Amino acid sequence: MNPKDFQCPEAGRVIRAPQGYHAFVPAPPPPKFVYDADLALVLSRADAALSELSGLGRLLPNPHLLIAPYVRREAVLSSRIEGTRASLSDILLDEMEADVPHGDAADVREVRNYVTALEYGIKRLDKLPLSLRLVRELHARLMKGVRGDRATPGEFRRSQNWIGPSGSTPANAPYVPPPPAEMQKALSDWEGFLHERDKLPELVQCALLHEQFEAIHPFLDGNGRVGRLLITLFLMERGRLSQPLLYLSVYIEAHRQDYYDLLQRARTRCDWSAWLRFFLTGVEETARDAIRRAGDLMDLREKFRKRLGEKPKALVLLDELFVNPYVTVARAAEVLKVSNPTARQAVALLEQHGMLKEISGRKWGQLYLATPVIKAIEKPAARYHQKVCK
Repeated sequence: MNPKDFQCPEAGRVIRAPQGYHAFVPAPPPPKFVYDADLALVLSRADAALSELSGLGRLLPNPHLLIAPYVRREAVLSSRIEGTRASLSDILLDEMEADVPHGDAADVREVRNYVTALEYGIKRLDKLPLSLRLVRELHARLMKGVRGDRATPGEFRRSQNWIGPSGSTPANAPYVPPPPAEMQKALSDWEGFLHERDKLPELVQCALLHEQFEAIHPFLDGNGRVGRLLITLFLMERGRLSQPLLYLSVYIEAHRQDYYDLLQRARTRCDWSAWLRFFLTGVEETARDAIRRAGDLMDLREKFRKRLGEKPKALVLLDELFVNPYVTVARAAEVLKVSNPTARQAVALLEQHGMLKEISGRKWGQLYLATPVIKAIEKPAARYHQKVCK
């Protein structure tokens, strides 16, 4: 890390560790920045899109039907940023057929842990506000049983970490977070800012909290995933998001280098406006995509409900396919609490109406997929505004 790159003392200070390398200690948030006309417009658009998405979440007849696929899609995309290669199909199949291997087992476990951590965090908000304690609890669930022996689930690091390409060290990495002693003070400042209310727009505060968390990098592993989890949980705690439907991982993945460059530029040049524009544009694009995707799924559900008519068992199974579009007759029997022949009739009816398709080619233990559902979930995200990073 080159100390000369850090040209803005207001962002933090560069120190020299006893071991000889340099590290960055962020200044207590919030930083000073100017609301120019461009930033105000981007904030207004993001705020409107988020409010529309939150309103939609309150009107959903059965939120769980849409939340489940959103959460799993986010888990796959967020984990992919960190190098896992598990697909959404791997995760959905693993949930339905836990005794059958699907994809790389270690990758699947990491993604499943993300789902567990997010669902835990949402429930925990009923009793515990966002805090360093909850951050550690999320990390413990995220890193439980993952590969490697340096994860220390649920514990803030007691040794130095760094951000850089494979093979780099603290001596030559592009960014070195604060050493453990300085990290504790930085975390305390971060938590104090987390608890502030009515001083900044929630979306601006969320963006600054995310940058600060990534600058501190308090864990040996899993910082990026925890940081992205906290975006959704912060907005839910503040009442800006009624359901967990907003996830920025797809946007960050699409603009990964800009994301890393702008985080670094906030530290080196105090370019907070560029970082905020990037983050807020991501909120707007992601919220509008979530609105469109939710509408597609609700329309699809109503379309097939009309086709099925008054068929109670088939209608119950139809809803289950929005939670997990893969199904077997045995799984259908379990969901419907009926005999195998009755479940087979419900599956056959959905297959007859074009909702299910047999994809295994097996005579026994046949596997069916609700192709219209998986297509709606995996539909590429739309782009609403061209982001320019200057």
